[in-house]
Amino acid sequence: MRRADRLFRIVSLLRSGRMLTGAQLAERLQISPRTLYRDVADLQRTGTPIIGEAGVGYTLRKDDHLPPMHFTPEELTALVLGARMAGAWGSESTQIAANDALLKIEAALPAEHRSRVDRVLLFAPPFPHPARTRKLLDRLHNACAENYVLRFGYADEAGRETERAVHPLGLFFWGNRWTLVAWCRRRDDFRHFRLDRMREVAVSDEVFASRRGQRLEDFIRKVRSEKPTATA
Repeated sequence: MRRADRLFRIVSLLRSGRMLTGAQLAERLQISPRTLYRDVADLQRTGTPIIGEAGVGYTLRKDDHLPPMHFTPEELTALVLGARMAGAWGSESTQIAANDALLKIEAALPAEHRSRVDRVLLFAPPFPHPARTRKLLDRLHNACAENYVLRFGYADEAGRETERAVHPLGLFFWGNRWTLVAWCRRRDDFRHFRLDRMREVAVSDEVFASRRGQRLEDFIRKVRSEKPTATA
């Protein structure tokens, strides 16, 4: 990567407003921490509004004006496709947000590059998800984010009904259906739950603790290293 491109990417990564450590930036750019610290120091000397220090992290001052965001053709393709997929397959609120995001992406581009959005010829036709599923997505996502225990009835493939109390961890889309991954108290293990088989979903006021062996990262590690997780 050319040094000029590397410096531009550093500024682009820091635009998020999040504090990023030198190690995180170096890993994203695939350079050594020493090179990263030297690049940041050079940017600061030229007036780029980077605040922070080695060992703490870096970000950009939000009150400074920066030139318009530029994207490579590949980055723009990824952003537009991602927004189209979110709009086609996400919840009701995600659909609205995805359309707004596409407008903001287009507005952020220099005028001469705005036609690139229309030239992204990758599309995501919507699946016929019931309105109930789209509405349920937002409730379940909030429960995952806030660690609220969920209680609901669930029907397996044979139609057998059970009552579940779970620790919701994340939502996954499998091409034609959404599933909830959770730690199931009944099974004392991870389980997938299809949203279209969940009944009378109740988000409780009970907050569950994130325990080692029951977290989303533990589930992902298990899937990568062992046989697939059992069905509900």
